Amino acid sequence: MATTVRPRRSVLYMPGSNARALEKGRSLPADGLILDLEDAVAPDAKATARDTIAQALATGGYGGRELIVRVNGLNTPWGYDDLRMAAASGADAVLLPKVESADAVRQAEAVLRSAGAPAGQTIWCMMETPLGILNVKEIAGASPAVGALVLGTSDLAKDLHAAHTAQRLPMITSLGLCLLAARAYGLAVLDGVHLDLNDDEGFAASCRQGRELGFDGKTLIHPKTIAACNAAFAPDADEIAQAHRIIAAHAEAAAAGKGVVLVDGKLVESLHVENARRLVALAEAIGRLETAG
Repeated sequence: MATTVRPRRSVLYMPGSNARALEKGRSLPADGLILDLEDAVAPDAKATARDTIAQALATGGYGGRELIVRVNGLNTPWGYDDLRMAAASGADAVLLPKVESADAVRQAEAVLRSAGAPAGQTIWCMMETPLGILNVKEIAGASPAVGALVLGTSDLAKDLHAAHTAQRLPMITSLGLCLLAARAYGLAVLDGVHLDLNDDEGFAASCRQGRELGFDGKTLIHPKTIAACNAAFAPDADEIAQAHRIIAAHAEAAAAGKGVVLVDGKLVESLHVENARRLVALAEAIGRLETAG
């Protein structure tokens, strides 16, 4: 499934067992909300959380925000019921935890489709184990229904016995492999969470690095980080202005029979125009989302 130009700068995890949090999500400026049935919900609250999420989605009121349900794995007592609920919930996507193979994706897809999931509901895959990272190419291409890869860097660091460092060097190989697979198959790809909510400088650095690497956005664990994340992953006014100049100059050059042109002293070819159009389309999509509320 080809990537659409949809803002995914900030995607906030929300515990499915917390009805007040799900209500608050209707007014938060996040581009997307992950309504979580897995890590954020205690075992004895799973069934209640499933009902709470179903009711929240049925009630609606989330505007243009992308809504994703993170289910429990099919190897747990709750996975099948989670998928059946998600299929009928109206959620935009279903997030599968700890995906390690293409078969796991296809098995979940079969359950979703048998439960009546609409064709437009996509499958997102958590990439959070060493085996999953090694199999990311096959996972990304497992089905046309796959829409995004989501890094689970906390679980991954645990399994790698790696440290959480400022530059995240222990994560670079895994981040890079997921980015390559996502772009090869036209998927969205989201960076992992930043755990220290008191480390504003570290969070900002993580966002900058994520955007420089090529991520579409970042997953978050607290609403207070949304604004900074949105700013970090959005094209700024200078980038948008330059993109418009590139598009206009290249069009003028093409009309004159030229394949390349100088813009701001730099050589511009068709590949630069393609990226410029992507930035302009993203900025316009962000504007529509913010207008929708």
